[in-house]
Amino acid sequence: MINDRNINIITDADNQKIVLINDIVFKGKRNVDWESVKKYLAGYVGDFYQIEESADIVYIGSELPEEFTESESRKAMMGAKAKAKANAATAIPELIQIATNPHYEENKKEKHNQNAKNGWYRYDVRFALPVYENEELARYNIFKARLLVNHAENNKKYLYDILAIKKETSRPVSYTHLTL
Repeated sequence: MINDRNINIITDADNQKIVLINDIVFKGKRNVDWESVKKYLAGYVGDFYQIEESADIVYIGSELPEEFTESESRKAMMGAKAKAKANAATAIPELIQIATNPHYEENKKEKHNQNAKNGWYRYDVRFALPVYENEELARYNIFKARLLVNHAENNKKYLYDILAIKKETSRPVSYTHLTL
Protein backbone atom coordinates (compact mmCIF):
# COMPACT_ATOMS: atom_id res chain seq x y z
CA MET A 1 0.00 0.00 0.00
CA ILE A 2 1.14 3.53 -0.75
CA ASN A 3 1.73 5.71 2.30
CA ASP A 4 1.57 9.46 2.93
CA ARG A 5 -1.74 10.04 1.17
CA ASN A 6 -4.00 12.93 2.19
CA ILE A 7 -7.37 11.51 1.16
CA ASN A 8 -10.77 11.48 2.87
CA ILE A 9 -14.18 10.09 2.10
CA ILE A 10 -16.86 12.71 2.60
CA THR A 11 -20.63 12.81 2.20
CA ASP A 12 -22.35 15.53 0.17
CA ALA A 13 -25.71 17.19 0.87
CA ASP A 14 -27.46 14.37 -1.06
CA ASN A 15 -25.81 11.75 1.20
CA GLN A 16 -23.59 10.51 -1.65
CA LYS A 17 -19.96 9.70 -0.98
CA ILE A 18 -17.10 11.57 -2.60
CA VAL A 19 -13.39 10.79 -2.35
CA LEU A 20 -11.68 14.05 -1.42
CA ILE A 21 -8.14 14.14 -2.81
CA ASN A 22 -6.44 16.91 -0.85
CA ASP A 23 -3.00 16.87 -2.50
CA ILE A 24 -2.35 17.19 -6.21
CA VAL A 25 0.50 14.74 -6.82
CA PHE A 26 0.47 14.91 -10.62
CA LYS A 27 0.54 18.55 -11.65
CA GLY A 28 0.14 20.11 -15.06
CA LYS A 29 -2.79 19.86 -17.44
CA ARG A 30 -0.79 19.90 -20.65
CA ASN A 31 1.91 17.37 -19.87
CA VAL A 32 0.97 14.81 -17.25
CA ASP A 33 3.96 12.57 -16.60
CA TRP A 34 2.19 9.26 -17.31
CA GLU A 35 5.37 7.25 -16.58
CA SER A 36 5.27 8.59 -13.01
CA VAL A 37 1.57 7.70 -12.78
CA LYS A 38 2.38 4.18 -14.01
CA LYS A 39 5.11 3.79 -11.36
CA TYR A 40 2.73 5.09 -8.69
CA LEU A 41 0.04 2.57 -9.69
CA ALA A 42 2.58 -0.26 -9.60
CA GLY A 43 2.70 0.33 -5.84
CA TYR A 44 -0.86 -1.01 -5.56
CA VAL A 45 -0.24 -4.26 -7.48
CA GLY A 46 -1.06 -7.22 -5.25
CA ASP A 47 -3.37 -5.22 -2.98
CA PHE A 48 -7.12 -5.70 -2.71
CA TYR A 49 -9.94 -3.54 -1.42
CA GLN A 50 -13.59 -4.06 -0.52
CA ILE A 51 -16.57 -2.25 -2.05
CA GLU A 52 -18.54 -1.01 0.94
CA GLU A 53 -21.96 -1.30 -0.74
CA SER A 54 -21.67 -4.91 -1.93
CA ALA A 55 -18.75 -6.37 0.10
CA ASP A 56 -17.15 -7.44 -3.23
CA ILE A 57 -13.36 -7.66 -3.16
CA VAL A 58 -11.49 -5.92 -6.00
CA TYR A 59 -7.86 -6.85 -6.61
CA ILE A 60 -5.16 -4.75 -8.17
CA GLY A 61 -3.42 -6.82 -10.83
CA SER A 62 -0.32 -6.16 -12.86
CA GLU A 63 -2.39 -4.99 -15.87
CA LEU A 64 -3.72 -1.85 -14.15
CA PRO A 65 -0.67 0.45 -14.48
CA GLU A 66 -0.32 -0.19 -18.22
CA GLU A 67 -4.03 -0.01 -19.06
CA PHE A 68 -4.62 3.07 -16.89
CA THR A 69 -1.80 5.04 -18.51
CA GLU A 70 -1.56 3.66 -22.07
CA SER A 71 -5.15 2.95 -23.17
CA GLU A 72 -6.60 4.65 -26.23
CA SER A 73 -9.20 6.39 -24.06
CA ARG A 74 -6.45 7.86 -21.86
CA LYS A 75 -4.43 9.02 -24.85
CA ALA A 76 -7.48 10.93 -26.08
CA MET A 77 -7.77 12.78 -22.74
CA MET A 78 -6.45 16.28 -22.42
CA GLY A 79 -6.60 19.15 -19.97
CA ALA A 80 -8.52 18.86 -16.73
CA LYS A 81 -9.74 15.32 -17.46
CA ALA A 82 -6.18 14.04 -17.89
CA LYS A 83 -5.07 15.75 -14.68
CA ALA A 84 -8.14 14.35 -12.88
CA LYS A 85 -7.44 10.80 -14.06
CA ALA A 86 -3.77 11.03 -13.08
CA ASN A 87 -4.64 12.24 -9.58
CA ALA A 88 -7.45 9.69 -9.20
CA ALA A 89 -4.61 7.14 -9.22
CA THR A 90 -3.67 8.37 -5.75
CA ALA A 91 -7.10 7.38 -4.37
CA ILE A 92 -7.62 3.87 -5.76
CA PRO A 93 -8.44 2.25 -2.38
CA GLU A 94 -11.06 4.85 -1.51
CA LEU A 95 -12.58 4.89 -4.99
CA ILE A 96 -13.09 1.14 -4.82
CA GLN A 97 -14.55 1.47 -1.32
CA ILE A 98 -17.25 3.97 -2.39
CA ALA A 99 -18.10 2.32 -5.74
CA THR A 100 -21.85 2.06 -6.36
CA ASN A 101 -24.39 1.10 -8.99
CA PRO A 102 -22.72 -1.96 -10.55
CA HIS A 103 -23.53 -2.61 -14.18
CA TYR A 104 -22.58 -6.00 -15.65
CA GLU A 105 -21.82 -6.80 -19.28
CA GLU A 106 -20.48 -9.92 -20.94
CA ASN A 107 -17.01 -9.96 -22.41
CA LYS A 108 -17.18 -9.44 -26.16
CA LYS A 109 -13.49 -9.27 -27.09
CA GLU A 110 -11.46 -12.40 -27.66
CA LYS A 111 -8.31 -10.71 -26.34
CA HIS A 112 -9.96 -10.59 -22.89
CA ASN A 113 -11.16 -14.23 -22.83
CA GLN A 114 -8.94 -15.04 -19.87
CA ASN A 115 -8.79 -11.83 -17.85
CA ALA A 116 -12.52 -11.08 -18.29
CA LYS A 117 -13.89 -14.57 -18.88
CA ASN A 118 -16.77 -13.84 -16.50
CA GLY A 119 -17.46 -10.38 -17.91
CA TRP A 120 -17.04 -6.76 -16.87
CA TYR A 121 -18.48 -4.58 -14.15
CA ARG A 122 -18.72 -0.81 -14.24
CA TYR A 123 -19.19 1.08 -10.99
CA ASP A 124 -19.96 4.76 -10.43
CA VAL A 125 -17.56 6.83 -8.32
CA ARG A 126 -17.08 10.51 -7.52
CA PHE A 127 -13.97 12.35 -6.44
CA ALA A 128 -12.96 15.93 -5.74
CA LEU A 129 -9.75 17.80 -6.49
CA PRO A 130 -8.73 21.10 -4.89
CA VAL A 131 -8.63 24.34 -6.87
CA TYR A 132 -6.23 27.01 -5.71
CA GLU A 133 -6.42 30.73 -6.45
CA ASN A 134 -3.40 32.84 -5.47
CA GLU A 135 -2.03 29.83 -3.58
CA GLU A 136 -5.16 29.69 -1.41
CA LEU A 137 -7.64 26.81 -1.49
CA ALA A 138 -10.73 28.25 -3.19
CA ARG A 139 -12.94 25.20 -3.80
CA TYR A 140 -13.04 21.62 -4.96
CA ASN A 141 -14.03 20.47 -8.43
CA ILE A 142 -16.05 17.28 -8.35
CA PHE A 143 -15.65 14.60 -11.01
CA LYS A 144 -17.71 11.52 -11.68
CA ALA A 145 -16.20 8.45 -13.30
CA ARG A 146 -16.67 4.72 -13.86
CA LEU A 147 -14.42 2.02 -12.47
CA LEU A 148 -13.97 -0.76 -15.02
CA VAL A 149 -13.51 -4.10 -13.27
CA ASN A 150 -12.92 -7.42 -15.02
CA HIS A 151 -14.20 -10.70 -13.61
CA ALA A 152 -11.37 -13.08 -14.42
CA GLU A 153 -11.16 -16.78 -15.11
CA ASN A 154 -9.89 -17.32 -11.51
CA ASN A 155 -13.25 -15.83 -10.34
CA LYS A 156 -11.56 -12.72 -8.89
CA LYS A 157 -12.46 -9.16 -9.83
CA TYR A 158 -9.62 -6.86 -10.91
CA LEU A 159 -9.61 -3.09 -11.37
CA TYR A 160 -8.81 -2.56 -15.05
CA ASP A 161 -9.21 1.19 -15.60
CA ILE A 162 -11.06 4.37 -14.68
CA LEU A 163 -13.23 5.64 -17.53
CA ALA A 164 -15.77 8.32 -18.46
CA ILE A 165 -14.31 11.03 -16.23
CA LYS A 166 -16.54 14.09 -16.30
CA LYS A 167 -16.45 17.24 -14.24
CA GLU A 168 -19.70 17.99 -12.48
CA THR A 169 -20.61 21.51 -13.49
CA SER A 170 -23.72 21.87 -11.38
CA ARG A 171 -22.07 22.91 -8.15
CA PRO A 172 -18.43 23.19 -7.23
CA VAL A 173 -17.98 22.61 -3.53
CA SER A 174 -16.52 25.22 -1.22
CA TYR A 175 -14.10 23.65 1.23
CA THR A 176 -16.18 25.11 4.08
CA HIS A 177 -19.20 22.97 3.08
CA LEU A 178 -17.57 19.57 3.37
CA THR A 179 -18.33 17.00 6.05
CA LEU A 180 -15.86 14.27 6.90
